[in-house]
Amino acid sequence: MSRRAVEIIVVIAVAVVCLLAYLGKPGLLGWHHGFVFSPTVSTVVIILIAMSLIWILVRTIRNKPFERRLIFLYVGIAISLPLFMPLRQSISISENVRKVYRALEALPPGSKVLVTFDYDPSSAPELQPMAEAFLIECFRRDLKVIMLGLWATGQQQAEMAIDTAMARMGWDSTDVIYGEDYVNLGYQSGNEFVIQRLGSSFEAMFPDDIRGTPYREIPIVKNVRNYSNIDYSFNLSAGFVGTVEWVQVAVDRFGLKLGAGNTAVQAPTVYPYLRSGQLEGLLAGMTAAAEFEKLTGLEDKATTYISSLTFAHLIIIVFIIIGNVAFLRGGRKARTAGKAE
Repeated sequence: MSRRAVEIIVVIAVAVVCLLAYLGKPGLLGWHHGFVFSPTVSTVVIILIAMSLIWILVRTIRNKPFERRLIFLYVGIAISLPLFMPLRQSISISENVRKVYRALEALPPGSKVLVTFDYDPSSAPELQPMAEAFLIECFRRDLKVIMLGLWATGQQQAEMAIDTAMARMGWDSTDVIYGEDYVNLGYQSGNEFVIQRLGSSFEAMFPDDIRGTPYREIPIVKNVRNYSNIDYSFNLSAGFVGTVEWVQVAVDRFGLKLGAGNTAVQAPTVYPYLRSGQLEGLLAGMTAAAEFEKLTGLEDKATTYISSLTFAHLIIIVFIIIGNVAFLRGGRKARTAGKAE
């Protein structure tokens, strides 16, 4: 059997296993409740991976290089395996994350919190864990949450975050009441214009919520006219329009108290506003999401995902070392051949 045929068979086998695992999860066929290795098995797997990497390094030193496609296999393993392991890495909480937590801690029960969802599903792995933990913390403190989005997909991400948060805590519609404890005003186009208009009238931009209820008939926003009635705001952003525009308009012009959760790629554009005091806290990327989960005692997705990222980074570092060994060996061989001529 040719190598190409073997590769195709392996890919098909992996795809079938993944499909069966997905179909068997709770809510579909339900024949399993998740796969989690024991600590012993997890340790053995890590040792085997480490030994295989040492073997690849030894082969490279002996001038027997490996195929480059092996790198993708190991990175895939490094990302996926930690999802099935109970191992957790040590997480230290940064001051930027503590600022967001302290901002919520300082709010009295009944305070109004504006949460804006400015991202799409492609950024959800980083931002959705932040949203879920933030919403749970708001509800535990009896804070009233007003949600909206300036991205078309924002209102769906908000609904998904609410549903997941309530399921995690075992709450139902009688514990967290729509219209009284939270509301989703939906999506509105217009970017910075919407942010500016909200400074004078929420109702003008969102005359009704996603359920079609007129703004004036929603109890939670009955006394919310503009930003002056908002005690704290948290923007979840993956780009434009996002945190930068909320700072430049809502914070600078109307004095809104704002914290933010950004993707790691966007965070560098936001740090200047944090240092200047225009932002009251920042969750930057998956690491900060895991930190916030730990701070609130809600370890879940981000805590697991950050282990995958750490494993993947370690694998990449090892292959960088192996690649440099291969380069140096290749250069030495070429110099030896040149002298022989």
